[in-house]
Amino acid sequence: MGQPLERGPQPPADGRRGPGLPPGPLLSAPGGTPPRPWPLLGAAILLEVGATLALRAALDHPAWYAVVLTGYAGAFTALALVLRAGLGVGVAYGVWAAAGVALTAVLASLLFGDALTWTTALGIALVVAGVLCVETGSPDRRGHPPDRRGRRTPGPPASRGKEPPV
Repeated sequence: MGQPLERGPQPPADGRRGPGLPPGPLLSAPGGTPPRPWPLLGAAILLEVGATLALRAALDHPAWYAVVLTGYAGAFTALALVLRAGLGVGVAYGVWAAAGVALTAVLASLLFGDALTWTTALGIALVVAGVLCVETGSPDRRGHPPDRRGRRTPGPPASRGKEPPV
């Protein structure tokens, strides 16, 4: 019957990545270093905002639906790459959603004449403040949780409850 397929090395089970294949060409920067998640998250935000604005444009011109489908597919792909690059899902989704809401509201006002009131601006500010709370309460890259004052503590990484088998 032939040789069984070999699986390459698996990503570390650090609690921040799901199971799957190791980083490949789309996930490695030159020299084999993993990509930084923030530029990928920026791309995901821009693709999602573009798709949402195209959805509004498609109401009048159906050809824009091609941009909607491509933009949302690209946004979710980029978001998946962000998660694979190691950014926590709470932070990644929070920043993605908050930036998407803010950019979409402002750009829809400029492009389509949608209302941008003080109440809307206050809502955007509250969403951004909430995301900042999530971000500052998340463990840093080494797994150090913030102390009660929100500062990062030195020392060994915090256990995530998933110790490797002995």
